[in-house]
Amino acid sequence: MDIVLQETTFRQLRDFIYEKCGIFIPDMKKYIVEKKLAGRLQAKNLRSFEDYFYLLQYGGNGDEIAGLYDAITTNETSFFREPNQFSVLAEHVIPELLKSKKTGDLRFWSGACSTGEEPYTLAILLMEKKLLARASVMGSDISNEVLTAAQRGIYGPYSLRNMPEQYLKKYFKPNSGQVFEIDDSIRKSVRFMNVNLMDSRKTRLVSSADVIFCRNVLIYFDNKAKQKAISNLYDSLRPGGFLFIGTSESLHDVTRAFKPVIINKTIVYQRV
Repeated sequence: MDIVLQETTFRQLRDFIYEKCGIFIPDMKKYIVEKKLAGRLQAKNLRSFEDYFYLLQYGGNGDEIAGLYDAITTNETSFFREPNQFSVLAEHVIPELLKSKKTGDLRFWSGACSTGEEPYTLAILLMEKKLLARASVMGSDISNEVLTAAQRGIYGPYSLRNMPEQYLKKYFKPNSGQVFEIDDSIRKSVRFMNVNLMDSRKTRLVSSADVIFCRNVLIYFDNKAKQKAISNLYDSLRPGGFLFIGTSESLHDVTRAFKPVIINKTIVYQRV
């Protein structure tokens, strides 16, 4: 028989998830939580969602919280997603950074990077501009499962659907069938780590970033959680640094700490 997620337990799980990582799950998405967490119950040999919630609260060192994040996070991404933003980065933002920052590394952070397509895209652009040697690129996510996949650097057609042909030939090698493996020159240039954007202690591990990409993440947060996450990102940017969020997202009702800059009809946020 299917295990049913009772309304009371759903609300307890929803509140727990929100408290831990800021993701807000509306009532209408109860069926998604039920579906996504059913696998965790099976993996832990549990007979009810109530038992699973108890495990999350009192399960020793909290290892299952990582499994919870793996189950509930959404991992829709691809190389060169929202390509106009990468054009603005390459043609306008990076040249401006080079003018203002004569020495030292350029520091890039892809927050909520999922399986790594975004930070690897940044590394490819930096390699093309012959800047990768003086840049550091970090990708982070809350899910250990996707970070493990990112470190492998193996991708199929869906992830590569926006990849320019010349970059596919230059920076990837066939693995099997339509699957490609990213070249070591790119893979080894990106560092990955687990960072919860709601955890100020974790986000403080990243400091003086020149550019942060945190795209299509705020859509899962309510306003309070957005303000917390954006405040943490602000603290991780150096003065004058740039924040890229998703093209469907806005900071208009979230914070006044960033100056919106419009470049080629694309909004970029600059720390003031």
